[in-house]
Amino acid sequence: MPIDPKIQALLNLRAALPPMHTLSVADARVQMAARAIPGLRIPEVASVVNRDMQGPHGSIPLRIYTPLGKGPFPLMVFYHGSGFVVCSLDTHDAMCRNLCSGTGSVVVSVDYRLAPEHKFPAAPDDCLAATRWAVDNAGLLQADTSRVVVAGDSAGGNLAAVVALRARDEGGPAIAAQLLIYPVTDYHTPGTPSYVENAEGYGLTRAGMEWFWGHYLEDASHGTHPHASPLRANNLAGLPPAYVITAEYDPLRDEGEYYGQALQAAGVPTEIVRWDGVNHGFFFFVGIVDKSGSAMDAACAWVNGVLSE
Repeated sequence: MPIDPKIQALLNLRAALPPMHTLSVADARVQMAARAIPGLRIPEVASVVNRDMQGPHGSIPLRIYTPLGKGPFPLMVFYHGSGFVVCSLDTHDAMCRNLCSGTGSVVVSVDYRLAPEHKFPAAPDDCLAATRWAVDNAGLLQADTSRVVVAGDSAGGNLAAVVALRARDEGGPAIAAQLLIYPVTDYHTPGTPSYVENAEGYGLTRAGMEWFWGHYLEDASHGTHPHASPLRANNLAGLPPAYVITAEYDPLRDEGEYYGQALQAAGVPTEIVRWDGVNHGFFFFVGIVDKSGSAMDAACAWVNGVLSE
């Protein structure tokens, strides 16, 4: 279907900016941090607290969102998108507030180490460590360790999928569900039909993905590792139920759906939902774009449903 007019208007505004893959890493981070989106839906939560935890490779900043009401609450560990290179706790603050409010979960947002300063597997190492910290400190967080969700958008969706894999294979913790929002699941080469169809013109581009992967990996051969490209994992059986969100106008659309289908084939309860007329990143626009709000609400409803089973 045609792209949503509100999405197109946002793309038109963005067109005045230089493409990210033409920038230095420092300038790309400044450009992302400076992005202001007026009119977002910012629901009320009980508290938002910044703190640090000690990971195996140093301090990892966290932002902890506690919902209104009385705990113990479900626990959602969230990994922000960034292409593994840009973005931060601040860029995803509204997204986390919506997830906290919509699911009634304590949301622990993880500021994992970014590339190129810290190459793969620094990011998944930090995310697994932070997830274990959150579970170990569930009492402090007023959280219920039987209802743990891993979640993330884009590169963060990749990290959520990888944490689920590693938790299964490396001694836990137990994960009840995984929420994968237009996830990166495979290396950019050879790519998929959506890499060709949506190579440019919709925000995230193929050139942008090549730029991100080039910074994330020490060597292109690492792109075959299942902790970088979970679609290439040999065994997906026994993973937690998954909700995989894709966008019609997204280079990553097909790899997200392929991963969902691979989970289904492995016997993992998985729902794959494609949102037509929108692009990669549309979860940023809750309160501005109708489908963004609907998609957020549907994702929260799925989390609530799977945790109540």
